[in-house]
Amino acid sequence: MPDTECETIQQLQHHPTPMTSLQGSFLVASPHLSDPNFFRSVVLVVQHDLEGAFGLILNRCTENSVSEVAELVSAEEGVAGPRIQHGGPVQGPFTAIHTDPAYPENELLPGLYFTADKDHLNELVSRSEHLLLVFSGYAGWTDGQLEGEIKAGGWLTTPASVDEVFSEQTDLWHRVARRIGLEILAPSIDSERVPTDPSLN
Repeated sequence: MPDTECETIQQLQHHPTPMTSLQGSFLVASPHLSDPNFFRSVVLVVQHDLEGAFGLILNRCTENSVSEVAELVSAEEGVAGPRIQHGGPVQGPFTAIHTDPAYPENELLPGLYFTADKDHLNELVSRSEHLLLVFSGYAGWTDGQLEGEIKAGGWLTTPASVDEVFSEQTDLWHRVARRIGLEILAPSIDSERVPTDPSLN
């Protein structure tokens, strides 16, 4: 994995966070969001600051497991591990969302952590006592881009919870959308203003 991709995520992680930061929130795709990369997706915002934002799609599971790509995260052969999640259309390093307080690189919510450190990933996939999701790729936005897409009606936002992050993925969009009244709000969204390609992604 090229160093520049790791540097991009590290730079996003360490810029000062504005008052309106959505870190630790869900982005819920509007029904009018036609980009197939994000159709009925639920994105956990990992970082949102003055330089932009990046997040991880929670409800796109791949066919690959950690054991099949173990060498890419420096894990030992034979590690069963979870399925790899498709975090978004932007290529990047393997990352993880987890509940292990031993590796608190970036705490998104109380008890919910993000890591992109290869050594930490190795330890996390070798331990079974904590909740873990491993991701390939991510979703990224430049400064002000995400705010523009939200204003245009492409995304709705709501606070995330640890339980929902690790809940059943197949109906995650419906459950979170129902919680924020998406089906009630959808008729008021101007679909003509929703971008068809709503990110760098």
